Order: sequence, then C-alpha cells, then structure tokens
Amino acid sequence: MIAVTNENHQSRKCPSRAEAKRRLRRLVLARRSAAAEGSTSTAGERIAAVGHELLEDHDKSVISGYWPMRHEIDCRPLLAGLHQAGWQVGLPCIEEHNAPLVFRRWSPGAPLVKGVFETSEPHPDAAILEPEVLLMPLVAFDRDGFRLGYGGGYYDRTIARLAGGGSITTIGLAFDEQEVVIVPRETHDQRLDWVLTPSGARTTRT
Repeated sequence: MIAVTNENHQSRKCPSRAEAKRRLRRLVLARRSAAAEGSTSTAGERIAAVGHELLEDHDKSVISGYWPMRHEIDCRPLLAGLHQAGWQVGLPCIEEHNAPLVFRRWSPGAPLVKGVFETSEPHPDAAILEPEVLLMPLVAFDRDGFRLGYGGGYYDRTIARLAGGGSITTIGLAFDEQEVVIVPRETHDQRLDWVLTPSGARTTRT
C-alpha cells in the first residue's frame, strides 16, 4: 500500500494537494495496470459476486456503471446481472465539459459510440436516467472513502448534483492493489459510501 500523508502534501517536495494527486496517480496507475494484466477475467467475475451480495436487498431502481478502459476493473458482468435482476442500468456520458455527467440507458448488446476521452457511451438517442446508485471506476482509494480519479472532476460534480436532489449511494470499484493510506483531499472531493474489490465490500461510513 502506498503511503501518502497530509504532512507530505505541504512539504517542499509536494507543495500542493493537486501536485500530490498527480504524483500518486502516476504511481497507482502502474499498479492497477499490473493487477489487471495478472487477473485475466477473474476480477470482474469476483466484483460481480461481491456487488450482487451488497445490492441483494436494495430496491431495484436505477444504477449507473461504466464501460471499462485503461485497465479499469471490469464491471460488465455485474451490470449484466443487475439488468437481468430488474435494475435499470445507465452508463455515463460526457456531454459538456466541466459539468456533471449525464447517464443514458444501457442494456446488454446495446450499441455504444465513442465519447470524449475515448470512452464508450450509449447512443445519444438513448433515454436519460437519474441513478440512485453509482458504480464508478477510480485510480486510488483510501479507508475513509476518498477516491482519486483522472483529475477531470466529473464524478465529484455528479455526486454533488445527485446528492442535492435526494438519496444517492456511491460505490467505487477497484483492485485491492489500488488502496493507499490516504488520498490527497481537496474541498470539492466527494467521499464514497462503499468500495468493492475482488476481496470483498468495505463500507467507508462509520
């Protein structure tokens, strides 16, 4: 586990939290790539089992996932199973820079189009959904539920918007190797409620 402390954030070698995030991102992305290359398809299947167990008693409403890229842990088996169980499933779309994400309906076999940053998104004609549960990828996470992403702030803005309109459950998906002692934190960063890894589900709300 990579150790990064708040004291280090303010040192001469790491003058800002933004710079600490950039340095940590480089380190953990390399670890995530190695974990993905060594896991074959088992990590995605394990995430599906962990996710189904966590959400078994949850009202089957609207849930958002993502289409994996850049060695993100594969949530597609989980999404397919949730769809079969009766959930409405959406995938994120970047339709405006520096704005919250938009979620459009997805079902297994539905065609996808290329979006911003080479993401795979539902067709622009697909219905817009308002998720009550968010499954999201990440670069790094810590035991307090803070998430390090790619630096665009899209999920932070999205969580803030959805939380302002009602109850929302946020769940990060990752390899165990992506855990760090502490994620550098800024005022806009949103905490996760849960983190799912191949080894199990852990709550961050104590």
